[in-house]
Amino acid sequence: MVKLDLMNSDDYQKYITSAIESYAEEKVLSGNWNEEESIMKAKEEYTMLLPKGEKTENNYLYTIRKNDKAIGVIWFALKSQNEGFIYDINILEEHQGFGYAKEAMKQIEAVGQKLGINKIGLHVFGQNKIARGLYEKLGYQDTNVLMAKNI
Repeated sequence: MVKLDLMNSDDYQKYITSAIESYAEEKVLSGNWNEEESIMKAKEEYTMLLPKGEKTENNYLYTIRKNDKAIGVIWFALKSQNEGFIYDINILEEHQGFGYAKEAMKQIEAVGQKLGINKIGLHVFGQNKIARGLYEKLGYQDTNVLMAKNI
């Protein structure tokens, strides 16, 4: 079983650097941003969402641990009195495929229930078919779909 530990400032600094790079890359791959501006835009979005870093109110940033070893991260936020949102979940590549993301998400659902919410949303990039499959198995459903075509 995995354990969720709230991030400390050292964990957060490691996380935010890699998260910005990953998010920028996904936005480029999805055709939303060009490569030249992607890092700057990703930094702007993260700064807006987490102005006080790991201490930003109503945001819960966890290090996912297995046997006391950090194997990933999950970021959950309260969006309203009744709804939460998973902004990020990432399992280190060498630990993928063992069900750790599923365990972490189930624990986040329990956190959400304790906080009194009755709905959790998330976003998944269209090219991330593995993550999308996991979310569907956990009961998440499409609420809208954005489509694009290069011409």
